[in-house]
Amino acid sequence: MVNIDLIKRNTEEIVTDDELSLLLKEKKSPVTYCGYEVSGPVHLGTLVAISKQIDFQKAGLKVKVLFADVHTYLNRKGSEKWIDEMVEYWKNSFIALGLKRAEFIRGIDFEFDKDYIHDVLNLGLLTTLKRASRSMQEIARDPEHARVSQMIYPLMQVADMKYLDVDIAHGGMEQRKIHMLARELLPEMGYKKPICIHTPLLSSLQGPQEKMSSSKPETMIPVDDEPEKIREKVSRAFCPPEKEGNPILQICEYLIFPRLGKLEVKRKEKFGGDITFNSYLELEGKYLEKRLHAMDLKNSVAEALIEILEPVREKVEK
Repeated sequence: MVNIDLIKRNTEEIVTDDELSLLLKEKKSPVTYCGYEVSGPVHLGTLVAISKQIDFQKAGLKVKVLFADVHTYLNRKGSEKWIDEMVEYWKNSFIALGLKRAEFIRGIDFEFDKDYIHDVLNLGLLTTLKRASRSMQEIARDPEHARVSQMIYPLMQVADMKYLDVDIAHGGMEQRKIHMLARELLPEMGYKKPICIHTPLLSSLQGPQEKMSSSKPETMIPVDDEPEKIREKVSRAFCPPEKEGNPILQICEYLIFPRLGKLEVKRKEKFGGDITFNSYLELEGKYLEKRLHAMDLKNSVAEALIEILEPVREKVEK
């Protein structure tokens, strides 16, 4: 029996709920996929999507992970040799982080097949240059000076969904425009319209003006960071007495509670003594009521992250 509540947990948007309910009634083990550019360190923002894919597996879905090496190259994120090396690092990181039963696929393994290229060319006939450009605005490197390769990128992503026999396309909110393009175009290619599930994007450690990004080291925490680095970065992170744009609360909601089920706060007796929160909402309430100091929260979050990320430090070499 597929667990729909687990599928929906910590999602930003589902397009659409009705289609998802119908799919789960009609198909025993639907296929979900998420594609990743292998362009830099795996970080906490990536871990949000990985954690969601673990939820999908527990819920009864078949999970496919596409390491989008060709897309990474087309988006001007690195040389082919460097990208090839990064694929192994990303795969090892995902496994160490708990995504052990997924099917891992490389784009290069199928994206040069004759039938695939034919599909991409047909998608080019169906898509205006303006629409292709608009779909890439959230993920293109230097969108003001976009290359033709970056216009091919969204067409390939749509073709990926057909080739991988996807029922559900999953990604962060930055993928939404490409996913909507797929819902529009795939039926014209004789393929079903994918259901789209979007997970939140973590705010930068420096604040909500930008999102956590591997291209900006000051905004993020790599999953293989050493404990002292994690403590240092969390201690300096933006953490206002409010929820909106607060990366520390987001880390609690989307990473710590889904994985550990609790957060233990160690503090001196004169400050209230140790306390264990068994739900995110309980923690959020105490923090917003100013009954939990930001530094106590940060110290506890740092230790929880160190525990969660320990398997990566043990097993992954970049």
